[in-house]
Amino acid sequence: METKSLALFVVLVVVAGAAVWEVEMAAAALSAAQCEQERDLAVTACKPVVHGKLPSPECCQRVRVTHLECVCPIITPRIAALIDVNRAIRLIQGCGRSVPRHYKCGSKLPFLCFA
Repeated sequence: METKSLALFVVLVVVAGAAVWEVEMAAAALSAAQCEQERDLAVTACKPVVHGKLPSPECCQRVRVTHLECVCPIITPRIAALIDVNRAIRLIQGCGRSVPRHYKCGSKLPFLCFA
């Protein structure tokens, strides 16, 4: 279940992060430890979503502030296969974020693509 939780969180962050990609590119690079901390905070905040609940305000906030460059490198084909992209898009939109079309993110092929 932890892998599924991480997978859903990754989708939430990737889609929301892609909406602010230009801002992220201007930000200073984060250390590996900072990225890991961001992911841990977000997974904790968004874990109830895996169990069918809607994102909490805390989860939506984590989705909005977690850096995209901390998330994309950990998306593997195994994680991508666990993600219901349509559900993730609905959840992201519920957090007040638009979803960019055809955004690709991942560490290895196949990339996660939001159509």
